[in-house]
Amino acid sequence: MKVILPGGTGQVGTILDRALTAAGHEVTVLTRHPTRERQVGWDGATLGRWAEVIDGSDAVVNLAGRSVSCRYTPENLRAMMDSRVASARVVGEAIAAAPRPPRVWLQMSTATIYAHRFDAANDEETGVLGGSEPGVPGYWSYSVGIARNWERAQAEASVPATRKVALRTAMVMSPDRGGVFDVLLGLVRLGLGGPVAGGAQYVSWIHDTDFVRAVQFLIDRDDIEGPVNLASPGPLPQREFMRALRAARGVPVGLPATRWMAELGAFALRSDTELLLKSRRVVPGRLRAAGFGFAYPDWPPAAADLVRRVKESR
Repeated sequence: MKVILPGGTGQVGTILDRALTAAGHEVTVLTRHPTRERQVGWDGATLGRWAEVIDGSDAVVNLAGRSVSCRYTPENLRAMMDSRVASARVVGEAIAAAPRPPRVWLQMSTATIYAHRFDAANDEETGVLGGSEPGVPGYWSYSVGIARNWERAQAEASVPATRKVALRTAMVMSPDRGGVFDVLLGLVRLGLGGPVAGGAQYVSWIHDTDFVRAVQFLIDRDDIEGPVNLASPGPLPQREFMRALRAARGVPVGLPATRWMAELGAFALRSDTELLLKSRRVVPGRLRAAGFGFAYPDWPPAAADLVRRVKESR
C-alpha cells in the first residue's frame, strides 16, 4: 500500500511512519524541510510538484498543522488555524487534480472540538460540540473554531472518488521523546504529577499502538466516512489519570497544583493551560460500533506498557 503523510515529521507522524514502514507499506512524507529519503518538500498551502506523489497513492493521512504545544497567543492561534485549514484545502486540491486519486483521505482533527463537560461522554452521534460553554476562557472557543474549520476544509473538498474521514484524535501516548507522555512522565519524576485544579477534568487519550491500528482499520473499512473519534473507551479524571501514571512509574506522591500554579507551569513549558484544564470526555462510538477492538482500553495497563518501553529505550 502506498501511503502519503503530509505533515508526517511530528510526533504522531513519526509514530505512523515508523509503524506503516515496518509493516511493509510504501510511505512518503510531505514536509517543509525534507532531510532524508522518502521525504518530499511542500509549503502546506499551495499546489506544486509535490502533488505528483498523491497520484496513484492508496491513502493520504494529512497530519499537517502548527503544534498546539505553545502559548495560545493571538499570533499562535492564528498560525494554528491557518496552517490546518490551508493544508487540508490544498491536500483536497491535489486529490481532486490527481488522475488516479487515493481511495481514502484521513484528515487529522482533534477531540478538542467537543465541549468542556463532566456530566457525560462525547461520542460522534450524541456528543456536544464546544464553543459556547459558560464559565470557560473565551479563547477556548477559538480552539473549537480551529477544529470546525479544519474539518470543514476537508468536507468541502470535491473529491468524489475518495472517501473522507476526519480523525477526532485524543492525546496520543507514546514513549517518544518530546511527546505528551514524555512531558507527563517528566512531571511525575519530579514529584509534580498530582491533580491540577482539583483534577476532576477528564483526560481522553489513546495508546500509540491503538492509534496506528485504528488508522489502518479506517483505511481498510470502505464503509466508514465522516468524523471518527480516535480515543480510548476509558477517559478518566485527571487526578485518577496521574495516580495511575505515578503507580506505573513507582512514584507514590504527586504534588497538587492550583489553577494559578498550572498557569506558571504552562508558561515555563511554553504551553497553555487549556491542555491541562479542559475536560475532554471523549469516547470512540463509531470505532466500537464497527467492531474495532482496543489493545489498551484502560489507562493503568497502557501507562505500565509505556513506562516499560521508556525504560527499555533509554
